[in-house]
Amino acid sequence: MPTYSSDIAFTQAVKDIQSRKGSRASYARMEERGGWQTAIMPDLAAFIAAQTSVFLATVNAEGHPYIQHRGGPAGFLHVLDSSTIAFADFAGNRQYITQGNLAERPQAHLFLIDYAHRRRVKIWGTARIIEGDDALAARLMPPGYKARPEQVLLFTVQAWDANCPQHIPQRFEAADVAAALAGKDQRIAELEAEIAGLRKA
Repeated sequence: MPTYSSDIAFTQAVKDIQSRKGSRASYARMEERGGWQTAIMPDLAAFIAAQTSVFLATVNAEGHPYIQHRGGPAGFLHVLDSSTIAFADFAGNRQYITQGNLAERPQAHLFLIDYAHRRRVKIWGTARIIEGDDALAARLMPPGYKARPEQVLLFTVQAWDANCPQHIPQRFEAADVAAALAGKDQRIAELEAEIAGLRKA
């Protein structure tokens, strides 16, 4: 049986359900074309660098899943090479569920969603925590960001897929909305001043 990159998610049980529900043929054609991407290409690297939020999924030895949110200014996620994503893990509530899960099972998943452009990317791979490397943490730390880097998370990409925009609600970053409104207010002020000048004339 050939192995495809998408087999990381399309287990035999998944394929059996796809067959029963009628979608297996289209996914089989995708597999024949090589399956999902396994390397971080420039377009994905740019997408990752623009994100201010990411969801990280892990699972413990008993099979219980956990999803943790990580956020920061655009650029807090770093693409180190074609298969590695890294970020400074800021000090938080000190539960360490993700770190504990990774100590038991390295398999992890990143879910990135851009609401403004209605795009989502799913990334499968493995992850590990690096403690005590202050130089690496400092290199990954967003400039001027008020947070304390406690450790570093390194994520090794095994496969990724970008979904269609169907059912993604369109939302915008508050900072982007504020900037757009500020520009609009500035233009209104300029037009009002121009009208006032014309009236005086």
